[in-house]
Amino acid sequence: MSGSNFVDYVKIFCRSGKGGNGSMHFNRAKYVPKGGPDGGDGGKGGDVVMRGNAQMWTLLHLRYTKHLFAEDGESGGANQRTGASGKNIYIDVPLGSTAYDADTHEPLGEVTEDGQEIVLMRGGRGGKGNTFFKTSTMQAPKFSQPGEPSEERWIVIELKLLADVGLVGFPNAGKSTLLSTVSAAKPEIADYPFTTLTPNLGIVPYYDFKSFIMADIPGIIEGAAEGKGLGIRFLRHIERNSILLFLISADSPNVKESYDILLNELKKYNPDLLDKKRILAVSKCDLIDEDTMKNIRRHLPKKVPHVFISSATNQGIKELKDLIWLCITDDDNEL
Repeated sequence: MSGSNFVDYVKIFCRSGKGGNGSMHFNRAKYVPKGGPDGGDGGKGGDVVMRGNAQMWTLLHLRYTKHLFAEDGESGGANQRTGASGKNIYIDVPLGSTAYDADTHEPLGEVTEDGQEIVLMRGGRGGKGNTFFKTSTMQAPKFSQPGEPSEERWIVIELKLLADVGLVGFPNAGKSTLLSTVSAAKPEIADYPFTTLTPNLGIVPYYDFKSFIMADIPGIIEGAAEGKGLGIRFLRHIERNSILLFLISADSPNVKESYDILLNELKKYNPDLLDKKRILAVSKCDLIDEDTMKNIRRHLPKKVPHVFISSATNQGIKELKDLIWLCITDDDNEL
């Protein structure tokens, strides 16, 4: 997923189809000069449907789509013929996509499974033909029902990545390097802050053909919840992660203080994030000696499992993957 191709927000004007009008018609044939009413019903208008597609990872295909219209239903006809229903229009989106009304911010639905369909706007019902209104006291109704109007609104679709593990850390903590080490993902890596400008996903292989998905988002800085740095634009991508992996560089002035800053930013953004399982990985441990490592370990939070790793030397990588897998598979684990 290259940065220029990753799109996680689109705004589209959508309109469902209007219902077809009912027919006002009377049976007229050579030997039936004054037949009864035979007007058919109008067809239903098409729906606007959001559909999950597990093969998609981005909303790129919708970037330049500004208008989506479902088909209108056709009017009813003679001989009680019902008009054809309008075709639905389907919006295929990656799993983890949420739709809401752009004006009212009313949530319209979210897709988390492949093939899952959510009707964002329903098409209008077709109107009844005059046959429907025939009664014993009204043998020849000279009216029919119009179809229901369509719905239209601006809709915003946002993507929240679905991953087992979400990487949380400051810029240059080594998140992208770790992701490239444990998976086949190839995020941009450079020795300057905010190298990662878009989220990256990687599938991490484990024993016996098992695997889990890891997500790397742009670095968080103090004040991110208020919009500093890249702000809250990408924080939503860790809302769906099962585990939060805090990655802090060993050369940080104070690892515990850095951890507390990151935790506080998540709390300000969404307090529910603190209910997720957490793991603390101290990266770039190849840059420090054993005494420094012991000193850092003494000040780490007691209730959060931790591991020292180095993506350059693979030190601690196996232990980290074991710890992640334990958290993923053990639902009763208090980690």
